[in-house]
Amino acid sequence: MNLAKNIRYTAKRVLQNEANAIFNLIDFIDGDFEACVEKILTGKGRVVITGVGKSAIIANKIVATLNSTGTPALFMHAADAIHGDLGMILEEDIVICISKSGNTPEIKVLVPLLKKLGSVLVALVSNTNSYLAEQADFVLNATIGEEACPHNLAPTTSTTAHMALGDALAVCLLEARGFTSDDFAKYHPGGSLGKQLYLKVGDVLSKGIIPIVHEDAGLTEVIIEISGKRLGATAVNDPEGNLTGIITDGDLRRMLEKTLDIQALKARDIMTVSPKTISKDEFAIRALNLMRNHNITQLVVLDGGKTAGFVHIHDLMKEGIV
Repeated sequence: MNLAKNIRYTAKRVLQNEANAIFNLIDFIDGDFEACVEKILTGKGRVVITGVGKSAIIANKIVATLNSTGTPALFMHAADAIHGDLGMILEEDIVICISKSGNTPEIKVLVPLLKKLGSVLVALVSNTNSYLAEQADFVLNATIGEEACPHNLAPTTSTTAHMALGDALAVCLLEARGFTSDDFAKYHPGGSLGKQLYLKVGDVLSKGIIPIVHEDAGLTEVIIEISGKRLGATAVNDPEGNLTGIITDGDLRRMLEKTLDIQALKARDIMTVSPKTISKDEFAIRALNLMRNHNITQLVVLDGGKTAGFVHIHDLMKEGIV
């Protein structure tokens, strides 16, 4: 087997191994898992997650996921716990210990101390016959067949299974709490994700640049409005200020291809009726999705039926949403 084929074979074998392991976890969602979720929901304390080695890294990830989805959580390294960090544990906290074997020296030292404090102990473990599993109040079963490592040594499939089970725990808690996208936005105000969750169209529309003509405006006035406001389009309003159409520079080109008798043309003769619009109170991400779905670059923004301005895809790009 040549090198390229061997690489592909190995990569596919690893992914298949880990996919099978995650699929098998479905059968391990049992009464202990349910009871653990209920205990966290009804408890007054925080969730503290601990582990050593690769398990500590997975613990950090699960802590981050819980915190961002409405469940207060802390990370405590199992080795540091017996050198002072155990002081972070409060009486009502729930401690989740992550371990593949459940028999590591650090865990064996830590578990009796946690039991002495009266903590609720949850074992997220791949060996349900281990010391950790036997001592735990609840066991989250992450049993795997073998690691993806050809020597069955390097934590690969086991850490994937642990992280997947942590995600399942977090999402169960999220749904049980009725955690909404608005709640999610409170914890993710930065970056493109945060902006998608809180930025409104009214926050990004071009301020003070509102190209508008009335339905009976002549072609010259239309051209001057489009070129002067530099948005490549103008809204067309009725006498009451309600939007009735839009004229783009593309509409002008197509009109000139059809006729050269332009003297009597009015805005109403050129405009596109019922253009794509969006309320200024809608999320900016919806404006982007509308543009993508209809293959256009801008939308007329409405405020109670009145033309409030335009939002261009460049406005969204500048805000980092795209």
